[in-house]
Amino acid sequence: MGLKETTDHVRHLLVELVKDLDKATRGNKAAAQRVRTKTIKLEKVAKNYRKESISAEKKEKSPKGAKKAAPAKKAGSKKAPAKKKK
Repeated sequence: MGLKETTDHVRHLLVELVKDLDKATRGNKAAAQRVRTKTIKLEKVAKNYRKESISAEKKEKSPKGAKKAAPAKKAGSKKAPAKKKK
């Protein structure tokens, strides 16, 4: 699933969720159950959206053929001082 499809799915779930939330606040027990199940679906789709949006950002930032940055050095790793020759 691409980022656009995932975005559309999130938007669709939110619209349905708002409708059922309105019904649930008026005391509709079936609507309250639908809200609970849709929040679980929304959580899964939202996690997928985060994953896809991060990978899309990485693709935009690194053009083809560009060199990758060297990994950052660790702060706590110091080399032992070199021994002097006699």
